[in-house]
Amino acid sequence: MANSTDQMNRHQIQKVCRRVALWLAVAALSSAVVPAASAQTRIKDIVDFEGVRDNLLVGYGLVVGLSGSGDTLDNAPFTQQSLIGMLERLGVNTRDELANLKTKNIAAVMVTATLPPFSGQGKRIDVAVSALGDAKSLLGGTLLVTPMLGADGEVYAVSQGQIVVNGFTASGDGQTIVKGVPTAGRLPNGAIVERELGFDLDSLTRVRLNLRNPDFTTARRIAQSINALIGGSGAAAVNPATVEVPVPANRVGNVVGLMTDIEQLRVTPDQLARVVIDEQSGVIVMGENVRLSTVAVAQGNLTIRITETPQVSQPNAFSDAGTTTVVPRTDIEVEEDDGERLAIVPAGVTLQELVDGLNALGIGPRDMIAILQTVKAAGALQAELEVM
Repeated sequence: MANSTDQMNRHQIQKVCRRVALWLAVAALSSAVVPAASAQTRIKDIVDFEGVRDNLLVGYGLVVGLSGSGDTLDNAPFTQQSLIGMLERLGVNTRDELANLKTKNIAAVMVTATLPPFSGQGKRIDVAVSALGDAKSLLGGTLLVTPMLGADGEVYAVSQGQIVVNGFTASGDGQTIVKGVPTAGRLPNGAIVERELGFDLDSLTRVRLNLRNPDFTTARRIAQSINALIGGSGAAAVNPATVEVPVPANRVGNVVGLMTDIEQLRVTPDQLARVVIDEQSGVIVMGENVRLSTVAVAQGNLTIRITETPQVSQPNAFSDAGTTTVVPRTDIEVEEDDGERLAIVPAGVTLQELVDGLNALGIGPRDMIAILQTVKAAGALQAELEVM
């Protein structure tokens, strides 16, 4: 009985070991496959379909109902003229009383909005409002009816409503507190679309895809992926920024379906080796393909610190001679980084190795910017260096 029990235990242990081995193999395979899949991107995330675009609208209007924080009419003649014109349209004549117009409850504003593609009549869109004169705040104001014009001068929407302002201002005789931007606000769903932009998508015979980051390799990969979908070799990369796709015969009149299938395809975008530097904030962004030729890098700092601690010298008590005076005391310290040595960066290092090597020198972002610019000047940085 003991032998049979031992055999059963060994059999169960072997089954458990086989399951663990199988689980580890699946986990290893998953870890090997996931990075490759995650490197791919949907076409819809890297291209724009030509003709499917937003349109910008702008308008000029008046905001009323402000609590004494509006424009000063003497300093904002456009606000005064707009107020007079608005009152005249409503049957109120104030031209003979210009000197008595002292209200500060009105402000002239610029109104902006973005008209999404294929927006039909009656659709509501968000509106942004910004003060044009010397108004202190738009809090509590109401935007009067304002036509929204397109680039062609036509009215595509009309906005009106209560303004939502996130900032505020409060002031007294000795102090003023301002939070956010009280002279700008928004009207959620504050404009109604009055005119549609005509664009017959299903009548297209060719679809053009515009890459957001132009690249020859990426454009070719997109064309190859689309050809595998529709069959044949109709899709072609016209240039690094454009891929042209003829509408297949079986997709005529159903361009929306074709675009839906295309935008769900996945490709691996290629990118130019580039280092982007923002000198104002000290931010450095490096692309994956950045490489260096063999180069030696040394970095050192010379710091001079001057500290002034003036002291007061005065005569003894009840002394008839001498005056109180300030005696300067200056302390000068000079620090030089002698511990930093010349470091050699070998050719063909990866981005991770480059970052590790620069960090090993113990330098900050500011010094790293100077090093990268110098390495580029020496011709050892095999990447495009862009300084913002």
